Amino acid sequence: MQKHILIFILFYSLSLLVNANPNPVDFNLKGLDGKTYQLADYRGKWVIVNYWATWCPPCLAELSDLELFHTNNELNAVVLGINMEKIKLKKLQNFIEEQFISYPILLSKSIHNSIFGQITSLPTTVIINPEGQAVAVHRSQISAELLTLYIKLKIKKRLKQAALKLTKKDVKH
Repeated sequence: MQKHILIFILFYSLSLLVNANPNPVDFNLKGLDGKTYQLADYRGKWVIVNYWATWCPPCLAELSDLELFHTNNELNAVVLGINMEKIKLKKLQNFIEEQFISYPILLSKSIHNSIFGQITSLPTTVIINPEGQAVAVHRSQISAELLTLYIKLKIKKRLKQAALKLTKKDVKH
């Protein structure tokens, strides 16, 4: 019963992106560590792009879940936090250290827009599949459990589709 409720919440809270352009998305953003991060560097992994700010209470509440998800899924997924505020770098660095965040924190080029369009609320999380396509967006606090369940369901669906293709191929021969 609890699993069915989680699945309902998952699909209610994650809006599927209508991706008229099935091409992979990409960006280059400077990280808090001074490195330049390119979304394309993470092809083959699920990427959780989280737009947030230090003044945003739901953003702060989800930081530990994002960290948990990131550390538990390092082989097949990565979290990229994109800070959406004008803040002094030293202040942001201190904040990140105090919160024990290990995933990359990137600096937004605009505090209102992204490659996914205008960011109208924080936090906003975009899920990118291993092919680099934006597949879902969540516009409120997210949990590690919700992210894990979403990805597991997507992987299960992909495996079923692959099995169907193999079965259809065998039928033709």
